[in-house]
Amino acid sequence: MGRNAIETVLGAVVLVVAGVFLFFAVNVAQVKAVSGYELKAHFLKIGGLSKGSDVRVNGIKVGTVTDRELDPQTFDAVVVMSIQPDVKLPKDTVATIGSEGILGGMYVRLKPGQDKETLAPGGKLARTEDYKSLEDQVGEIIFLATGGK
Repeated sequence: MGRNAIETVLGAVVLVVAGVFLFFAVNVAQVKAVSGYELKAHFLKIGGLSKGSDVRVNGIKVGTVTDRELDPQTFDAVVVMSIQPDVKLPKDTVATIGSEGILGGMYVRLKPGQDKETLAPGGKLARTEDYKSLEDQVGEIIFLATGGK
């Protein structure tokens, strides 16, 4: 009978430790969606960018991708982002799509410009750079290495 009580207590301790670890992981990993104002950006290619992907400025998460849609007139990929309310981006901010490595996830990288005016909620980023896949980059290197002919 004493052995069953020890196993029960030990099982409860394991569950409490697992719960504390999960709580810590969720809070530190910043996996919550950012609520704030909405911005849109148009790209020709977005690679594997998905809903819930990070939006970062200088490596710091400032937003979340909330939607991806196709513009029916231009057939551009439209990325809808939610940006923290305290982050005011200049109008000449450039949006690019980056990768966290060969097997890593995709994210939107924002490079703030020097403009004094800031983007209004619901605004559109006028300057974007399309996603370059690993295949595109290798092709460019081969093209340059062979003299561009």
